[in-house]
Amino acid sequence: PEYGATCGFFPIDDETLNYMRSTGRDEDQIALVEAYAKEQGMWGDPAHEAEYTATLELDISTVEPALSGPKRPQDRVLLKDAVSSFNNTFADMAPGVDTNRSVPVSNENFEMKDGNVVIAAITSCTNTSNPSVLIAAGLLAKKAVELGLTSKPWVKTSLAPGSLVVADYLQKAGLQEYLDKLGFNVAGFGCTTCIGNSGPLSAPIAGAIEDKDMLVTAVLSGNRNFEGRISPHVKANYLASPPLVVAYALAGNLKIDLNNDPLGTDKNGKDVFMKDIWPTNKEIADTIASSISAAMYKDRYDNIFAGPKPWQAIEVTEGETFAWEDKSTYVQNPPYFVNMAKEPGDFTDFHGARPLLILGDSVTTDHISPAGSIKAESPAGEYLKDNGVAVSDFNSYGARRGNHEVMMRGTFANIRIRNEMAPGTEGGVSVHYPSGEQGWVYDVAMRYQAEGTPLVVVAGKEYGTGSSRDWAAKGTNLLGVKAVLSESFERIHRTNLVCMGVLPLQFKNGEGRATYKLDGTEVFDVIGIANGITPMQDVTVRITRTDGSTEECIATCRIDTENEVLYYQNGGILQFVLRNMMKAA
Repeated sequence: PEYGATCGFFPIDDETLNYMRSTGRDEDQIALVEAYAKEQGMWGDPAHEAEYTATLELDISTVEPALSGPKRPQDRVLLKDAVSSFNNTFADMAPGVDTNRSVPVSNENFEMKDGNVVIAAITSCTNTSNPSVLIAAGLLAKKAVELGLTSKPWVKTSLAPGSLVVADYLQKAGLQEYLDKLGFNVAGFGCTTCIGNSGPLSAPIAGAIEDKDMLVTAVLSGNRNFEGRISPHVKANYLASPPLVVAYALAGNLKIDLNNDPLGTDKNGKDVFMKDIWPTNKEIADTIASSISAAMYKDRYDNIFAGPKPWQAIEVTEGETFAWEDKSTYVQNPPYFVNMAKEPGDFTDFHGARPLLILGDSVTTDHISPAGSIKAESPAGEYLKDNGVAVSDFNSYGARRGNHEVMMRGTFANIRIRNEMAPGTEGGVSVHYPSGEQGWVYDVAMRYQAEGTPLVVVAGKEYGTGSSRDWAAKGTNLLGVKAVLSESFERIHRTNLVCMGVLPLQFKNGEGRATYKLDGTEVFDVIGIANGITPMQDVTVRITRTDGSTEECIATCRIDTENEVLYYQNGGILQFVLRNMMKAA
């Protein structure tokens, strides 16, 4: 019976049926379930209940402190293994390079070493909504300062809570002064380090890092640490709890074992270990009880919609449509509806497409559409300079997401992205064919657009993991990419591609770019959608090589639902919605 599957998980009795009634099930459905349960011997049978009842036990002694890194939030590293994990990371990123290098820092009395923590940031991401870890960080800072410990001079420290109340209760608890003494001054309220808004490192430190391409680290209490996101000078980024962030600022290097190595010495020259300053659960609970109340939140946010005086002072225009400012470098009228017909067009195959990038596994939306700083020598940087923006005022891609001119120039411009079409390079480089000329991804894409050449992107497994960033799909569309052919997709990015009119195609049967020995010189035809699309249908991808030989790849069209078929036929969900609004008007 239709509802029989539900019964398979637990015994059924009158209480179960009454619950079904409370959820709106009709009596015919309830009768089906009752009959099925009695037929299967599942009616109120305690023995059957034992079969479907499990006991979940957790041995708290098995829970261990951990970090996450160096490139993805899902890569958990036990704190006890942090040193060996970093050493393995170093060996992978810089094979054959001495891990004990040091470089003098101009006008400073310290040296930069591999593994140095150059950024330690308590950020506004999820964990700053938890008073326990913020109070723990403050108490750890208090104990450290009282013993005479300081943050290492090469560590850039900051505190950016997500809520104004955090600053209030740290102040009331008397802990902010100790955080300040370690450099964790309140920098603001909102997204900072984990979206690349940590600001530049000091010039002498940055210069020392660049001198020998040092592998330095960042430790932050955020929830994102993808490549190129935190700082252009930092290749290994670790996520940690706020108190661990403070501890690493004191230690100053990922190669220091926080469980066994001293963080520094006290006023008497005695070694101080993390266990000496880690607060107890009672200390944390007592501090929370004495310094946090519901009234603090009410006082801060009763008038949240009024906004502060600077917000109220902003001059705005009113009307039914937005008043676009043509010279704005932050907000521009996007081109999605330019020359849009009243009705959607027909489905079409496309021919003669060139690959814009051939990418490996685990390409994130940060690789596709970076959120961090904008390099001066990049297409986005050149655009801003041409529009009179000083380099010091570039801000970040995340801040300029309202300007498609910046964002499409930033697509595939992550400083760590590696295009297999241009081996030995990283940072948004592509190759134009048949000329063979190398250039920025944006410049190559615009050259193809001028020639009327459609584009494809080829990738490995887990394409589009990470943040569900809309611009990763928007920028792909604006560069002229018609299809992405990958071994697998992250679910949200796959949906976003469809919603921007980009065709997601998936290799079948374990095949991939290596199967077809793709190097970027090929021409692609996508065949099989001209007569319409059925969700998850097969599509033929014909690959033509420079010698004229061809090979066909059968791929799965990852348009998964009938609604997605409509979105794709309309050129994207924006066009679909606008056409429906026009029909209803």
